[in-house]
Amino acid sequence: MFTKGQLIFAIFFIIAFIAALTYTYRKDFKLHQKYYRGSVWVLIAFISFILFIAFIKYAFI
Repeated sequence: MFTKGQLIFAIFFIIAFIAALTYTYRKDFKLHQKYYRGSVWVLIAFISFILFIAFIKYAFI
């Protein structure tokens, strides 16, 4: 399905992308701690809301 060159490119691209993502996350870690404190509660509320909607959908079918 893929040529050998395409697979090698994909592997190198994934490695480079993960390395860049890790580097930028570590670089901005202190800013994330300062400005996004408490955002985990927003995520929990959003996931709970989606689960609640799914529960309603399947409970009343």
